[in-house]
Amino acid sequence: MQGLPDAATCWKSILSDVENNRAMLSLIEKFARENQAAADVVFGTSGWRGEIGTEYTFNNVRVVASAIVRMFRVGDRRVMDALGVSDMEEVTRRGVIVGHDNRFLGDAFAHEVIGLLQKEGIRTWYAGEAPTPEFSAGIEMLGAACSINLTPSHNPANYAGFKFNPADGGPAGSEITAKIEEIANAMMRDGVKPSPSMPGEVSAVDLTGLYVRYLEERKTLDLERIRSFVRNQDCLICVDNVHGSTRGRVQRIIGESGNIRYLRTGDDYLFGGVAPEPSEKNMAGVEAVLSASGSAFRLGVIMDPDGDRIRFSDGSEQISMNYFGAMALHFLRVHKGMKGVVAKSVGTSNLVNAVAERLGIPVRETKVGFKNFRPYMLKGAPERAIVCFEESDGISGYNHTLEKDALFGFLLAVEMMAVTGRNLSAYLHDIMEEFGYYYPDRSGISVDKSLVGEPLSKKLSVIRERYRKGSLLTIGGNSRTVKDVITVDGTKLVFDDGSWLMIRPSGTEPKVRFYIEARTVEGKKAVFETAERMTREALTS
Repeated sequence: MQGLPDAATCWKSILSDVENNRAMLSLIEKFARENQAAADVVFGTSGWRGEIGTEYTFNNVRVVASAIVRMFRVGDRRVMDALGVSDMEEVTRRGVIVGHDNRFLGDAFAHEVIGLLQKEGIRTWYAGEAPTPEFSAGIEMLGAACSINLTPSHNPANYAGFKFNPADGGPAGSEITAKIEEIANAMMRDGVKPSPSMPGEVSAVDLTGLYVRYLEERKTLDLERIRSFVRNQDCLICVDNVHGSTRGRVQRIIGESGNIRYLRTGDDYLFGGVAPEPSEKNMAGVEAVLSASGSAFRLGVIMDPDGDRIRFSDGSEQISMNYFGAMALHFLRVHKGMKGVVAKSVGTSNLVNAVAERLGIPVRETKVGFKNFRPYMLKGAPERAIVCFEESDGISGYNHTLEKDALFGFLLAVEMMAVTGRNLSAYLHDIMEEFGYYYPDRSGISVDKSLVGEPLSKKLSVIRERYRKGSLLTIGGNSRTVKDVITVDGTKLVFDDGSWLMIRPSGTEPKVRFYIEARTVEGKKAVFETAERMTREALTS
């Protein structure tokens, strides 16, 4: 293949100069179709991911799809209960929604999956290009058994992925993903090569239409107030779709408006050469549009390719989910009267804790991974979440999808402005003036590859033994008392001034991650230094 030995080498050339090397995608397709090498299938916090043409090939996608069919057929009771179906017959009758984001070969991979499902007599719907939250809502609206969404979320252009959602629309739990891994990896070891099975008649489904109906029925958001605000107020809204599957969705929900500007809406499998994540750096285009506007209300957002992560700005300040989650809780409780708990991942800012404590709202901290919010998002949950969010830009709310949803976050931000009459940064500072100022950040260090997994977890576990509740330590020249120790994911030490640090091993890389929060901007450096010192002491003990 023109001297290139494999897809990984080809991708390096493409990504080094995306404008001049786009034509090499034809080679990637050739590798993806011809490469028969097995892959190690691991469903992380949000599905299986791999490089297109390397691990993520047509053969390996067929293996994973076949593993899911086998899982249905085996009918393990624990797994079927987690799926929300009784048996294979129910899956066949209720059907599976299949679709993809804007990745290279997404449509072709999806049709491979549809063909294998149809071969087993399973009803299928084809969603085409669609964002993750639409699959979650679509499952409920159609009464489908599950969905298969071929997306690696915010990963770079050389990656593709495989998300599976059961009958409640939420991310697949470990009971399900462990079984898929078990069957798929056994098939890989045995050299199983499922034959392609091209689909017959393909039934298309308009997931966006179903999603709009879902929003209207759930009534968590006031769509009419949102639409009226956009039509009638002096506002400028800028939406950066980063070429992803959220393209056209805001127009379908709100309607066309001259007050909304859209960025990066064209087809581009390579995302213009950027990592398509809702990062501070990638907000530059949005901020340029907002800074040139004299509108009274300004809102800018960037959403990742599968529409489950979002970041905000109003031209004055960028607002990460660490802050927006706290704002969402305050807004939904104080302005909309919703009652319940707040669920947050353990590495998230404690601003929401301060708001919740004052408002009498219980806080539930979970491991990293949106699937861990499921117990608080189900309709019949004894403790139902007003809002649930994680620091990595994911959010959902009361009576909404069990998946994180960038479109929900966007619409909620518009409704905040409509109801409070404030831009987001002004509303945030109103909240901080009342509940306190918090400054979160994250970092980490690399470790030897031999430590990945259990050895690293074991070494880091000494931190929770050394620093117990009530312990004293010095941070930046100040004496601090450990007020609380939280160990749901790594070790989180909360101090008496409300600052904290969390140390946890990466699940996939030879790294230790630090999540910290200080009460002043200047105080962040000292908390980071303390986290690194604790970590290095633990690694050398």
